[in-house]
Amino acid sequence: MAEQKAAFVTGAGSGIGRAIARKLAANGFAVAIADVRLEAAEETVSLLSADGGQGIAVACDVTDLAAVQAAVSETKARLGRIDVLVNNAGWDKVEPFLESQPDTWDRIIRINLLGQIHTCKAVLPVMIEQGGGKVINIASDAGRVGSTGEAVYSAAKGGVIAFTKTIAREMARHRINVNCVAPGPANTPLFQEIGTYNPGIRTALEKAIPFRRLAEPEDIAGAVAYFASEDAAYVTGQTLSVSGGLTMV
Repeated sequence: MAEQKAAFVTGAGSGIGRAIARKLAANGFAVAIADVRLEAAEETVSLLSADGGQGIAVACDVTDLAAVQAAVSETKARLGRIDVLVNNAGWDKVEPFLESQPDTWDRIIRINLLGQIHTCKAVLPVMIEQGGGKVINIASDAGRVGSTGEAVYSAAKGGVIAFTKTIAREMARHRINVNCVAPGPANTPLFQEIGTYNPGIRTALEKAIPFRRLAEPEDIAGAVAYFASEDAAYVTGQTLSVSGGLTMV
């Protein structure tokens, strides 16, 4: 009997990451729920189990390369392999650039850009040894077209898109697909947090989005599941916007 395929999903303790984990588990993957909040990761594992899926909770601070390497080693030891890496962990603070501070810039870049670099550094050698794999990086349409109040976040996510393309070129000979999903505004805990200090943002965005609603985490999970599937075996270096038509790049 073939060994069950495994996925490593960062920031899967809530929001989009949790929806991605549930979707991949439903599609037959054993999922490592990697999150800086171990309790939240364990909650996601419970949901996977209730759905009939398999998962493990792994403590992982993506801003710390050593911590990422430890989480990847633990995952390989417990699940035997890593076939799919989903770089979902992210954070932002919406404010005008000139009002933002260096400690905020540093946190945004370390989580959103360096975090994905760290996980790729740790996971890609595992995939090369296995003879293939799939990497799905979560960027943002802010990284493609910019977003008022998200200057450094947009820069970090633009970096994710460029990083994705380069790694896709370097990894193609190893049969590793590397693609990017770029969500538009989504109904997540982070967005709800933003709404507390930017009232009215939800209504304004819903008016601007052709589908007249924010993305739900499950909308993003569906795009990730496509890139993780064999249907995307000949697709690499691509960025797919999931934004209800807000951006058409």
